[in-house]
Amino acid sequence: MRVILVCALLSPLSLSHACPKECSCNSNTKVVDCRGRGLYDIPRRLHPDTQELYLQDNRIRGLGSMAFREIPLVRILDLSNNSITSISPTALLGLRTLQRLSLADNSLRELDKRLLGPIRSLSHLDLSHNSLWGLPGAMGDSLRNLSHLGLAHNRLTRLDRSLLEALTHLDSLTLRGNPWRCDCQLIGLKLWLETYLFKGGGVDEVLCSQPEEMKDRDLQKIPYQLFHACMTTSYHYLFANIHHLESERLLRGHTHGNHAHPSSHTLHVPMAMGEGFGGGGGGGGGGAGGMTECETKQKQRPVNLRHAIATVIITGVVCGIVCLMMLAAAVYGCAYAAIMAKYQRELKKNEELAAARGADHATADEKEPLENAIA
Repeated sequence: MRVILVCALLSPLSLSHACPKECSCNSNTKVVDCRGRGLYDIPRRLHPDTQELYLQDNRIRGLGSMAFREIPLVRILDLSNNSITSISPTALLGLRTLQRLSLADNSLRELDKRLLGPIRSLSHLDLSHNSLWGLPGAMGDSLRNLSHLGLAHNRLTRLDRSLLEALTHLDSLTLRGNPWRCDCQLIGLKLWLETYLFKGGGVDEVLCSQPEEMKDRDLQKIPYQLFHACMTTSYHYLFANIHHLESERLLRGHTHGNHAHPSSHTLHVPMAMGEGFGGGGGGGGGGAGGMTECETKQKQRPVNLRHAIATVIITGVVCGIVCLMMLAAAVYGCAYAAIMAKYQRELKKNEELAAARGADHATADEKEPLENAIA
């Protein structure tokens, strides 16, 4: 009788966490697969121990507040290829262990800066094939551990550099298929990419869509001379320059300051364009493992034309100062010579006057005895 009573009490609990009828569940791997089931909403009664939830290829249109509160331990969440247009800022609240999130192939136009606020373990984020106009810079605090970021095929024309600076662990980045506007406001991205590639990061391509004269040109291959006007027409260039030089200084300090690990002095060869983006950051590791230790290749430091221009300007200023000093010395010398010549003329004139006066006195002395004798 007691056994029957206990079973009767436990049965509602077990049913409350049964596998949703629209999905297939594996209790051993703690995986819930709800792909391609025509779902319009997140299924209910998910087991709280679920670690992987696959919801791609459905018809989900939005994510409400705390949409995944039943599965706080989920590590992989795939919502790709749905019809999601809006996400509540608190939709992912409570998912502190989330590592991989895919929102690719949806209709997102913007993301709230609070969306990923409570998540600090996220390593893979795929936002490709949406309609995003940009990402808030404040979101960078939640992406510090990110190793892969997919932003391909959106509507991005520029990217907040404060967000990029926060991605200190990023290995791969996809940016192709966006209508990038290659003007002064994009110089920050160009400078960041230079440092990112120098440190061994991988990126596909950034093709300009505007202005017309730069259309279909790769931002990384556009010479800095074309951005020269930014030095006088935009503050974005100045601030980007300061951030870029500071990043290079910190990078050089880290490279030359760590004497305990000789391998830290070698430069990593960047991942080839287009490699390693299908499976996150795994492609980069495979490419690096192909090199033998005795054949370590170093990536040459990119030519920085800004530094050359600055050197020419500084040299011109120094030469100008030297010329001014030489001119001042010449003027001073001429003035001194003129004064000395005038002094010599005055001195010679005074000597001649003194000699003439002496001769007059001598003549007067000779005439005086003669006049006395006649008298």
